Amino acid sequence: MPEITAKQVQELRVDAGVGMMDAKKALIDADGDMEKAFELLRERGQAKLAKRADREASEGAVGSYIHVQSDRPVLGVLVALASETDFVAKSDEFKEAADDIAMHVSWSDPGWVAREDVPEEVVARERELIAKQAELDGKPAEVIDRIVEGKIESWYAENVLTEQKFVNAEKFDGSVGDMIAGLAAKMGENISIREFARVKVGG
Repeated sequence: MPEITAKQVQELRVDAGVGMMDAKKALIDADGDMEKAFELLRERGQAKLAKRADREASEGAVGSYIHVQSDRPVLGVLVALASETDFVAKSDEFKEAADDIAMHVSWSDPGWVAREDVPEEVVARERELIAKQAELDGKPAEVIDRIVEGKIESWYAENVLTEQKFVNAEKFDGSVGDMIAGLAAKMGENISIREFARVKVGG
């Protein structure tokens, strides 16, 4: 039997609106699969709410960060962090998270919020470049596909906001996406980064 973590139980409990023991039993019966566990709770008539990810996040807050150099602002970032309710959006922890992400964006300069936002032609071009470089390096044809897959994952981690490792590891040691998922589980709401804007003097 796979190990069922407290985090999994908590996330399923919030998603389905059930008690801890019901959530744990469903996860055990589903061999740790969150989707199957949710469906089991629905079949048993225990799931009271739509899944958190399917609920509309129409509230939120805008996080901001200004970088000052030689007594003048030289870089500014705005981040729209969405939530389901204004109660969560007004909380200090939520607003702090929005500001933290804005600070992260100032440093990391991502191209997109999420992996699915990256245009297919951009990914295809990157794959092509990686494959060509592998060929030039004399890599065997049979391993080039594996090289491409590994390096494209690294490319996502460098260029996509939710895939990037959060800049301040002392505050949160994980990706920005993991940080958002943890906040969503804690708040019991669907929380997501809608968009960001980064403006820098000189480009």
